Amino acid sequence: MATDPGKKLFVGPRFRRIRQQLGLSQTQFAEGLGISPSYVNLIERNQRPVTAQILLRLAETYDLDLRDLATADEDRFFAELNEVFSDPLFRQIDIPKQELRDLAELCPGVTHALQRLYAAYAEARRGETLAAAQFAGRDESMGGRFDANPIEQVRDLIEANRNYFPELEQAAETLRDEINVPAQDLFAALSTRLREKHSIQTRIMPVDVMRETLRRFDRHRRQLLISELVDGPGCAFQLAFQIALSECTPAFDTIIARAGALDDTARRLYRITLANYFAGCALMPYQPFLTAAESLGYDIHVLAQRFNTGFEQVCHRLTTLQRPNARGVPFFMLRVDNAGNVSKRFSSGTFPFSKFGGTCPLWNVHSTFDTPDRLLKQVIELPDGSRYFSVAQMVRRPVAPHPLAQPRFAIGLGCEIRHAARLVYASGMDLDKSEGTPIGINCRLCERENCAQRAEPPLTRTLILDENTRRVTSFAFSNAREV
Repeated sequence: MATDPGKKLFVGPRFRRIRQQLGLSQTQFAEGLGISPSYVNLIERNQRPVTAQILLRLAETYDLDLRDLATADEDRFFAELNEVFSDPLFRQIDIPKQELRDLAELCPGVTHALQRLYAAYAEARRGETLAAAQFAGRDESMGGRFDANPIEQVRDLIEANRNYFPELEQAAETLRDEINVPAQDLFAALSTRLREKHSIQTRIMPVDVMRETLRRFDRHRRQLLISELVDGPGCAFQLAFQIALSECTPAFDTIIARAGALDDTARRLYRITLANYFAGCALMPYQPFLTAAESLGYDIHVLAQRFNTGFEQVCHRLTTLQRPNARGVPFFMLRVDNAGNVSKRFSSGTFPFSKFGGTCPLWNVHSTFDTPDRLLKQVIELPDGSRYFSVAQMVRRPVAPHPLAQPRFAIGLGCEIRHAARLVYASGMDLDKSEGTPIGINCRLCERENCAQRAEPPLTRTLILDENTRRVTSFAFSNAREV
């Protein structure tokens, strides 16, 4: 935390971010802390320090871990800045790491703006061929500009909310209280809800009718059509998704309004993402799911059995357990295919996902394709010394009719090593002495030497070419950081 010579704590941006994540106004936040709204305003503008008493009251009232308060968001923002300024575009600018860390701590809004600007630059750079065609007059459909990637925009919004949306949690709990059925009867109850409250009939359709579609809502006939290829948990999820679209519009509008200006594509994608979030909440209501997870040591397979859900659904839900006063382990999760493409990433912790590139091949999430029926576990260590515990397993999506390829993905779920003792998978392990597998964020940002799996040299080092020597790695590079 930033301090002045008198050891006073000025944490305005962080203080404001916590309040916004809790969904509270300055007046509500002040009431919880026992101070005046004007004092909250001054703290958030860095015109007043935060006292130890206020910090303790903040931790007690809102169940905050002060260690997370001090590092979680700053570590993520610092990782984002480090990734951006590793680009060759900035090679001639020598920015010390401490300056990037100071910027991440004191000016998170600027950090986010820089990241979005760089994302737009990277998108434009990837599309330079299209731009050349446009300027040559061969393609006038581009409109003269490149928009930011809506997928990355929505991912940023999810991260900004710590993957927790209290309005949707409450709506899902209300739904489950109203239908009041066990998990095994949820499909029938949700189908009845759609029929009686929204005049929507649910039909399971044969594959020859819905060969390339898993779910379709026929607005004119008021029918929700689901392919027979979707398994039981998937069918219940699709019904809950449709209920979200039918009943949660006010909550969606409130959440989307908080996001500020979004183009139509990003707004639609955010709405779909929020409906998916609600569906997961409906299948796994917050408090029963958290209670079960804690009592079972976060046993993913048993949780899936108890709540009649799939492995991936449980892993995704575990990343959302961030309710004040009732938090679960702060997990991160990603989904990759066997080519290493990342199609999902969520985090309620501090894991520094790369936004521009794949993942490290030394992370055993990639090995799950060779052991499809086994759950793999691993202690991993990043170059900065931070250690994490992860589990991974391959999952199969809805089956595809012959001769289409059967889709397969790997799911990785992990947490900081300090939380691993709460997981049944770490039973019997000496986590303090367990040697971690050294991995990087991805090859372009990793500066580890002599890695046989390296696919490209780090952007921050000078490539060394020697025709007389063949090393273990295909790339040799200088020890000195390029400036």
